[in-house]
Amino acid sequence: MEAKPRIVVIGGGTGLPVLLRGLKKYDVDITAIVTVADDGGSSGRLRDEMHIPPPGDVRNVIAALSDVEPLVEEMFQHRFKTSNELSGHSLGNLILAAMTSITGNFSHAVQEMSRVLNVRGKILPAANRSVVLKAEMEDGSIVSGESKIPYSGKKIRKVFLDPGNVRPLPETIQEIRKADLIVIGPGSLYTSILPNLLVKRLGVEVCKAKARKVYICNLMTQAGETLDYTASDHVQAIYDHMNCAFIDTILVNNEAIPPEVELRYKEELARPVQYDFKRLKEMGIEILEEEIAYLENQVIRHDTKKVAEILYSLILNETEKRRKA
Repeated sequence: MEAKPRIVVIGGGTGLPVLLRGLKKYDVDITAIVTVADDGGSSGRLRDEMHIPPPGDVRNVIAALSDVEPLVEEMFQHRFKTSNELSGHSLGNLILAAMTSITGNFSHAVQEMSRVLNVRGKILPAANRSVVLKAEMEDGSIVSGESKIPYSGKKIRKVFLDPGNVRPLPETIQEIRKADLIVIGPGSLYTSILPNLLVKRLGVEVCKAKARKVYICNLMTQAGETLDYTASDHVQAIYDHMNCAFIDTILVNNEAIPPEVELRYKEELARPVQYDFKRLKEMGIEILEEEIAYLENQVIRHDTKKVAEILYSLILNETEKRRKA
């Protein structure tokens, strides 16, 4: 039997699960590499109390790739609203924490939960231990903690991990090397994307990988992270952190954002990302323009069906090229 095309998706936050829900409908071998830098909410509390990687981003990816009854997924994602210590915790986070305690290994806990919830694909934490994301701001000050960085009121110069020598799982390296397509994003540039690529060897392997690398550009800028960033500014920030130019293709939205939605985002100091095509072309990047925005509860998201369809078309082209080579 012919092997399925292999796609590796790197990210975290809300963007990654949205993309994966669309991709899992296609006959592809999916590997999701998920950030472990979250330190807010339930994840942050479990991380501090149990000294484990934060489970929240991984939990959302498990839910997105699971193939179970909706009620089971709803239960896994259920968040307690009580007046005691359970308040704010999601059941999935607690289960992952318990499984980590039982197995003594966060990665094994993720694998076991993936099996129980019939996950389509592999879910790999970017590292098998907790890391702290830190940011050096333009004034030289250091802000510690993924959840605090966007609220510092200062412009980010660079982000880095503590400890800096954290390493990826061997399986992560293998999957990157075997991939036909590597997808970066969508997600918060400094707090969801870069914390993965900054893991030693992981980012280097992405740079060296033979697979086509696609960056899914954010639809909107983010206050505290990417205020007034153009598409090329996003790419340049990744290159500056990686000391390597590796993106082959960028997927951008060419669909107008409704004025009333744009106005609401403006109040949050966010606006649609400007796509500076001339600069992107000078960087040697292929530009794919598509209508990929989707409005859900007055929040702009990537259209999971359209983006997945585009990526599937790209991966078929890549595997066809390799067959002919």
